[in-house]
Amino acid sequence: MKLLSWNIQWCRGVDGRVDPGRIARVIRELADADVICLQEVARNFDTLPGSRGEDQFALLAAAFPGYAAIEGIGVDVPGEAGARRQFGNLLLSRLPVRQVWRHLLPWPADAVHADMPRVAVEAVIEAPDVGDLRVTTTHLAYYVAAQRLAQVDALRAQHAAAQRHRTPPQQADASQGPFHWRPSPGPGIVTGDFNCEPASPAHARMLAPFDDGTPMLRDAWQVAHPGTPHAHTVGLYDTAQWPRAFACDFVFVSDDLAPRVAGCHADASSDASDHQAMILTLGA
Repeated sequence: MKLLSWNIQWCRGVDGRVDPGRIARVIRELADADVICLQEVARNFDTLPGSRGEDQFALLAAAFPGYAAIEGIGVDVPGEAGARRQFGNLLLSRLPVRQVWRHLLPWPADAVHADMPRVAVEAVIEAPDVGDLRVTTTHLAYYVAAQRLAQVDALRAQHAAAQRHRTPPQQADASQGPFHWRPSPGPGIVTGDFNCEPASPAHARMLAPFDDGTPMLRDAWQVAHPGTPHAHTVGLYDTAQWPRAFACDFVFVSDDLAPRVAGCHADASSDASDHQAMILTLGA
């Protein structure tokens, strides 16, 4: 199974041009990905630099026929002529999708900085030779560390809760209706733009052990490249927004998936966004 995760900056490249078609082409060039996790996808946001208000969710979904398209909207506000301006994440999967959850992440108020609501999209994917697993893609708070830490705690809580949903309750509904009980796989991947650096408090918190014995999360880069500093994911080409290069985009895998990590790398070739894509390969 191959997964690609990328903050696409509303399809805006370092050249200032917004081009969803270019984003789709680069994704295909980088990897034959089974699952594609995109952050900063926009719909009807003609107020964003370079944008004409494209429905990027629809355009990117259309660019990958045969993939299920799962939207996670964090910002949803009025636009022109009754349209909604929406901003968030998009998960595309050509593997069967069994369940989907959309989690609105905590957003504690801050007296200094404005930010935006953040969302995590979680899907149960049926991966051949790997088994069912949960894939979560997200984009955490940029300005306020307290918001980011609260969001990390929420992601960890969701991972822990999944372990408790692996076995049926005494009164499990089997009606095929909305209350029908379906197991949640324990193994999971959490990926996206975490807006923090390796070894920062938020990154360290993602890797912290769980008090209840839940399988801990591990940085797939560290699994694949022990002792090697994480490749930079911003500041390689866009040196205006990012005066220095560093890593803030990660792929975390649950401990039970770590032995299957066959590769994890960051693209260093594309300037189609201000971020670089991360690519994870899981082996049998």
